[in-house]
Amino acid sequence: MIITIGGSIGSGKTTLAAEISRRFDMAHVSVGQVMRQMAKERGMDILEFSKYAEANPSVDKEIDRKQKSMCSNGNSVVDGRLSAYMLDANLRLWLDAPLEVRAQRVSKRDKTTETRAKKDIIKREESEKKRYKDIYKIDLGDRAIYDLIINTKRFTVEEIVSIVSAIIKSI
Repeated sequence: MIITIGGSIGSGKTTLAAEISRRFDMAHVSVGQVMRQMAKERGMDILEFSKYAEANPSVDKEIDRKQKSMCSNGNSVVDGRLSAYMLDANLRLWLDAPLEVRAQRVSKRDKTTETRAKKDIIKREESEKKRYKDIYKIDLGDRAIYDLIINTKRFTVEEIVSIVSAIIKSI
């Protein structure tokens, strides 16, 4: 079984994926971690790397190859904005929350101010939206591919895990 968890920056993708993978004894593949590792290897932060990727479509193609390879045996939970498009998934989820909520979360995770987090989120999302449209003709605003969309402001992590777990058990 392959489960993809897409979502906006700071929506809780990695948190949910980690817990679902633990509960169901599945591999956890984090496309964000792959991207951060690639940025680090080039001596860049994530924003610099996003800008670099805009001029180098091969970056996104490499990220896609890596995520496919990392879950080639199936039995994986993959968190990434394009994973639903790149993988033949049994369940495709999208998480979202208002920008202010996501900025609070990112500021805690990245140990920065909420104002800085909000600006960085907007820059990254604009970069990714442009890249994915240019490279793949994918409109991140079109959610038709997803089986379930959850506003993570509305529910606790435990409630979201419970909802998703019930769906997985029914598949």
